[in-house]
Amino acid sequence: MRRIEFKKIGEEKIIQKTLEVLNKEGLVVFPSDTVYGFLADATSDKAVKKLISFKNRPPGKPISVFVDSFEMLKNLVEVNKQQEKVLKELLPGPFTVVLPSKGKVSSLIVSEKNTLGVRLPAFEPVIKLVKAFGKPITATSANISGKGPHWDVDSFLNTLSDKKKRELDLIVDAGKLPYKKPSTVIDLSFSKIKLLRKGEVVFSSTRRFTSSSPKQTRELGEYFAGKYLSFAKDRGLVFIVEGELGVGKTQLAKGVGKFLGVKEEIVSPSFVGFFEYEARKVEYFYHFDLWGVRDAEEIEEFNLEKLVGRARVVFIEWGERIGEVTEKIKSSCLIYIKMDYRNKRERTIEISEIKV
Repeated sequence: MRRIEFKKIGEEKIIQKTLEVLNKEGLVVFPSDTVYGFLADATSDKAVKKLISFKNRPPGKPISVFVDSFEMLKNLVEVNKQQEKVLKELLPGPFTVVLPSKGKVSSLIVSEKNTLGVRLPAFEPVIKLVKAFGKPITATSANISGKGPHWDVDSFLNTLSDKKKRELDLIVDAGKLPYKKPSTVIDLSFSKIKLLRKGEVVFSSTRRFTSSSPKQTRELGEYFAGKYLSFAKDRGLVFIVEGELGVGKTQLAKGVGKFLGVKEEIVSPSFVGFFEYEARKVEYFYHFDLWGVRDAEEIEEFNLEKLVGRARVVFIEWGERIGEVTEKIKSSCLIYIKMDYRNKRERTIEISEIKV
């Protein structure tokens, strides 16, 4: 068993070392956007058998796979136009989608109904790894079958015998991962969407989500930022967020900022209008709060149209007050989010793209 630390050798060497093991049909423990997982060549019966044996997994139980793009996904499973619309609402993100398999992976990981679970995560190391490997990689949690998932390498190793440890070819240690449930599993192979496993982010209907805690609201912010990041890099991205006082708009902004790589603590700009943050994945993240704005002239003074643009993300709380300024920023991708109280604990969060 070889163990390497992400922080010490960097992403490029991590991917190189992992590829060496995968190409030899080995077994790797690797971080993901949810929990630590087992990676193996999903097209190799030998590699998959090693994974199944290690996990003590019952015969015939399917295993999902990571892909690097919609193109790879559609090469592995059957997707009709309606299903593709749903996929584009969910991915990339913490979802596993189940669809009819095209037989491009090991038959050992396909269900008895000939369906395959596929993951396109909002997690760059996995995406880069799959792209470099050129083939799908298994996406199952690093644990013994019947046991819970792990967010920390040491806690996982503490559950293993010395013999089991020797069966692992490589462990990539990225430290303690943020606590998140494993991915939400959705079966799209039926005429109606079927929820098989509830994860951190819950999909209830097209573009509508439910949050039962500030933490889940932040997770949704991360998910939305990852889903629309390509638009931000191409022409700029603006989140226009509507919702009552205390519904969680700032929590959503915190999640967006976290995904973008903002190092500073994100706080509500209620009394100053907006804050500007430098971010790792884009040039700037602007966080506006229009709660104290009295009229359209005050909004004009922000010169919002000069702040939006390529490689910039703008998040506007109390976005219903933006009015005619929307027309001036239409060259960016505009995403409208409406947050409502469902009850004392839960919130509904509805998201849609604005066509101007």
